[in-house]
Amino acid sequence: MEQLDFFTIPSPCIGVCQANNRGYCKGCLRSREERFHWQEMNNDQKRHVIKLCKQRYQRLLRWKRELEAGVAQEADNPQQSLF
Repeated sequence: MEQLDFFTIPSPCIGVCQANNRGYCKGCLRSREERFHWQEMNNDQKRHVIKLCKQRYQRLLRWKRELEAGVAQEADNPQQSLF
């Protein structure tokens, strides 16, 4: 049985609207195509885009943690400052 949609899914836009070096919005992490075609998408497509944005956000957090851990390891090693 198909579930009925009673509410529209709001745009994840937070008003930042700047693209990063990979082409994703820095605010909502949607691609250019996802942003431009949001109004034409059905609710299933919108849910999929939001799921992709959450995955992108988790990857970004993981990358930042790894970057910070790498910087901390370099700071702990006194030999690195010699080169």
